[in-house]
Parts: sequence; structure tokens; C-alpha cells
Amino acid sequence: MLYRFCRFILRSAFLLLYRLEARGIRNIPLEGPVILCSNHKSLQDPITLGVWVPRKVHYMAKEELFRIPLFGSLIRAVGAFPVKRGGVSKEAIRTAITLLQGGNVMGIFPEGTRNEAVGTGKRGAVTMAVRSKAVVVPVALVGQYRPFRKMLAVYGAPIDLGPFVEQGTTEGMEEATELIMSRIREMVKTGQPAS
Repeated sequence: MLYRFCRFILRSAFLLLYRLEARGIRNIPLEGPVILCSNHKSLQDPITLGVWVPRKVHYMAKEELFRIPLFGSLIRAVGAFPVKRGGVSKEAIRTAITLLQGGNVMGIFPEGTRNEAVGTGKRGAVTMAVRSKAVVVPVALVGQYRPFRKMLAVYGAPIDLGPFVEQGTTEGMEEATELIMSRIREMVKTGQPAS
């Protein structure tokens, strides 16, 4: 209930402030585990990624944010869970995989840090997808966070990781990660869902 209320308020605010538009939202499965893999350029990206998604989106967030009075409780209520400083811990990965195995949606930024241009992704999203049997949907956040300038959240078709998983190698995982990142780059460039 709190999640839906917050999503409605944030969607309305982003629609008004950034003229946020979603494209390809039907590419997100309505049930089962899903990982939304997106480019990352601003602290506002988790909101942009999730406000049009019809399902609750879970995120990893810096542990320090959970220590802020009220804010920590709020972000936990809307689906965030803590990650220790210095990288993603095994505990955070286990939490993410458990959430996915429960049929939930995770929002992940494979680059691991904010970049203006789409950079190189890390293998974590692919690893979690393989272990949880989650569907991977590439997402491109297009535009600048400037008042009254259009922002797009573009959701591409799910990516078939089967051929890469069958290889069972580190190279296969890296190729799958690069495929995800190349789809995101393509959608950033065109503003249209990749198929």
C-alpha cells in the first residue's frame, strides 16, 4: 500500500517536472522473477526506472542511507535493502537472489557507478539472473534531469541468456553482460525499445 502510494506521488512529480515517458513497458513480464538492467547517471535513476513499472521494484542501496531517521524506514518500505560500503557483499547478493526466487523484480545498474555515457557492465546481474532463473529486461534512461525537459524510460525485450548459460564459462557470462550493455546503448541512442 505504501509502495503504491509513493509510486503514484513520484510518478506524478516526475511526469510534471521531467515530462517522464515510458516506452516498451509491456516488455516487463507481469509475473515471475525479473531483473531490470539500466544505465546509471543520476541518484534519481531508481525512481525513473521504477515509477512506471506495474510491479514493486527492489533495489540495493548504500547502508548509510538506512541510518537517516525516517528516510531509512521509508526506503526499506518501498523495496530497498542495504549494501555495505566498498562493493556488493555476498549477503546483498544472497538477499537479491532470494527476492528473485520469490518471483520479485530487482532494479540493477550493472555499471556499478554513475556514468554520463553507458560504460562497461559488471557480471553481477547475469550471475543473479542465472542463479534465480530471472528474466533480464534492458532499460535505457534517456535525457537530462532538467525541469520540463523530456525524460524517457525505455524498456527493451527480454534477453535470452540461454546460449551464454550453456557455455558455463566466465567468458560466456561476460558476453551476456556485454549483450545487455549493448542493448542499453542502442536504446539510449534511438529512444526506442530494442527487440
